[in-house]
Order: sequence, then structure tokens, then C-alpha cells
Amino acid sequence: MNKRRLVERFIEMVKIESVSGNESQIQNYLIDAFQQLGLTVYQDNSQLKTNLGANNIVAKLKGNENYCPIFFSCHVDTVSPGVGIEVVQKEGVLFSVGETILAADNKAGIAVMLEMIEIINEQQIETGNLEFVLSVGEEIGLIGVEAMDMSLVEAEIGFVLDNAGPVGSAIVASPSLYMFDIELTGKAAHAGLEPEKGVSALEIAVKAMNQLDFGRIDHETTANIGVIQGGDASNIVMDHLTLKGEVRSISPQKAAYLVEAIKVAFEDSSQKLGGKCQFNADLKATGFRLEKASAVLNLARQAMKDIGLTLKYETSGGGSDANVFNAKGKEVTNLAIGYEKIHTVDEYIPIAEMEKCVALSLALANRAKHN
Repeated sequence: MNKRRLVERFIEMVKIESVSGNESQIQNYLIDAFQQLGLTVYQDNSQLKTNLGANNIVAKLKGNENYCPIFFSCHVDTVSPGVGIEVVQKEGVLFSVGETILAADNKAGIAVMLEMIEIINEQQIETGNLEFVLSVGEEIGLIGVEAMDMSLVEAEIGFVLDNAGPVGSAIVASPSLYMFDIELTGKAAHAGLEPEKGVSALEIAVKAMNQLDFGRIDHETTANIGVIQGGDASNIVMDHLTLKGEVRSISPQKAAYLVEAIKVAFEDSSQKLGGKCQFNADLKATGFRLEKASAVLNLARQAMKDIGLTLKYETSGGGSDANVFNAKGKEVTNLAIGYEKIHTVDEYIPIAEMEKCVALSLALANRAKHN
């Protein structure tokens, strides 16, 4: 492994701005990088659906057709502040200078992919067909991979390189995520002179919420209302109110049931008090649960054992591109790649974890020959 090359490639990539919606420059960089390494690169037409800065790409490394094909996936977009990133190294750990994110989420994973291919080429390592999927718009709702043409991906087993924490863990369950917004309409009236002539949108909301539970519903389900906006003045009965929230559950059935319960509660409350309710919910991610005996986890266990690690199983409270791959018929887990404190200016990644992730990726490719 060439540690210097790995780090320099990472630093080069994080300097390329790719905040969600502005992915064209990094995708062009990666198309060129994969082609220079001898891979064939394909683009889908997802940009027509997403209106993001680029299409998704799939780079293919031709291998032995008798071996099990696998794919690796990362997203190319970042959150803000992601412009003008400068990297500093302190005692083997990479940080930004402190005014931006580092963008290890997810460019550390991409650097791992590229170093893995460099090693395969240099050492002439025999593998099966390997595919590398680079998605756009992940940070704003898994938009790119949701619009992706899955026929471009031959492999049925895949590994998303996009989870926090030390290398060695894998996401085995991740929630369905619904985001909802509620528009309540009441009737304005003077709050001091004739409040009885008004219909309070706030009262509609309070009565509805009193019928519901929020926060931790059970060990695999949460619900939250995070935004409430409405009203014009303290002396006017509130005639309009907007609420925005979310529901998450490892069980898709529980998530759908809870969303419907919230809808019914607000609609019933509106009808009883003489107001109106407009409820909209959007499924952002479909949950998945992998069996420990699944092919993808068996492969991960074997590969980790080969490099001296023991697979740790994690249940996630958030979504990733792995949710969409699983919903679309692939068998995919999300692997930890070493970064910490993502989406903050304190984000960092130890170089040793990046090296360990390269070793794991090579071990996965090697183990896939025997499956």
C-alpha cells in the first residue's frame, strides 16, 4: 500500500468543491481517474430526473467471470461548509483547518477505492468483476441513487463505504424514513374582542398531538416534529400553522402505520374544530434488515477475519445509499471507514483507518473469488 499516494489523493479530492447539487467537477475528475486506471466508466441519465450537478457513474474493472462479482459504492457530494477545504495532519490524523468540513464523508471512501485499484493493477491481483458506484445527491435525501439505472450494476452483492467509526463494523439494519409537512388552516379573529369567532390552528395542532406519541416510540421506531411556524400577531387567533417532522423505523410497516396515524389525528382534529388540514408525507428511504447468514455479511466476516478483525454488527438510526440498493434488490451493507464527527468543522479521519479500509476492500475482493 502506498500511504503517501492514498493521503495525497484524498487531499486532492477534498479541495474539489462538491456540495450537493454541484457535483460536476468531482465526477469529471473521477471519470478521468478511473479511466486512467484502466476501468470502463458508464454514466446514467439520472441528472434529467434529479436536476443535480452530474449523473451517477459506474466504473467497471474487468476480472475473472468465474468469480462472484461485487460492487463498492460512495457518494461524491458533501454538506456545507464544503468550499475551500484545507487539510492539516496532526499525529497521523487528518483534519480541516477548522472553518469547513473535512469531507472524509465520503471522499475518504473514494480514496480507498482508488488506492485499492492501484494495488490490484500494480500487484496484478486476480479478482472477479469489480464495480465502483459513485452517486450524487446523497446528503439531501439519497436522490442520486434513487434515480439510478440499476441495470448498470451487474453485481448483486455490494458494500457502501460510508459509515462512521473504526473499520470493522457493518450496518445490518437501517430505518425507513418518512418526512412529512402539515399545513393547518383555521380562521382569524381578534383574540381580545371576539376569539370565539376564530378557529385556532394551534389548538387544532395541540389536540392532534395529544393523541399521538413522539420521541422514542419503541426500540426501533422514532417520531419527531422539528419545525412549527405560524401566526401573525399575539392579538390575532392563529389562522395558519405549518409543522414539519419525520418518522423512522427499522420496520417499514411500523413507519407507514405511524405516518398514517399522524395524518388521521390532524385531519380529525381539523374537522372537529372547523379548520382544514393538508398533509404530505414523502418516503425518503426504505428500511432494511440483513440476516447474519446473508451472503454479504458472510463475505464481510470472512474478509475481516483475514485481516485480523472481528465483524461488529450495527443498527443505524439514519439512512444511506445502502437503503436504496437493498430496496432495489441488491444485498448491501454499509461499512465503517474510520471518519468521525461528520457534518461538522471538527470532522477527522485517522490515516491508519483509511489504510485498514483499503486492506479490507482488497480482502473482500479476494474472498469474493471463493463465494
